[in-house]
Amino acid sequence: MKQPKERTRIQAPVLALGMIALAFVLGMLRPLLIVETSARVGGFVLTVLGFLLGLAAYMAFRNTRDPSSSLRTSPQRRGPRLVTSGVYRLSRNPIALGFLLMLVGLPLNSGSLWGLLLAPIMIVLFNWFVIEPEEKDLTNRFGEEYTAYQSRVRRWI
Repeated sequence: MKQPKERTRIQAPVLALGMIALAFVLGMLRPLLIVETSARVGGFVLTVLGFLLGLAAYMAFRNTRDPSSSLRTSPQRRGPRLVTSGVYRLSRNPIALGFLLMLVGLPLNSGSLWGLLLAPIMIVLFNWFVIEPEEKDLTNRFGEEYTAYQSRVRRWI
């Protein structure tokens, strides 16, 4: 019996930076401009919140002595540990959520609506290429511990 082909995995920063760059390129080719100062300030606030959310996620990993991934074994620990503390109590994917806020915020801060329009596409792409393969790995690695975590904490917010 033929095995289903595994989905190609894309690193979250690569996908996010690609979408942010696309928003700026589209803004140059086909401007969808806003002039309201409040929208630009809102974009700045969203960008800062997105960055802080990513930083908080990094700190949650750092506090478990595993700054790179919940799937890797830290030398200070006997085995891998599922990170569920800090911002991971609120979202299973705070880094993706942070990138989404930056996708909306950066172009909005520069006066463009393209980030807002690309946000739903980024959510679909993140779910497809980043989150679903990672969830499969985490389920295989942590079993019931991860499925219990999934039932307590939402994927995005």
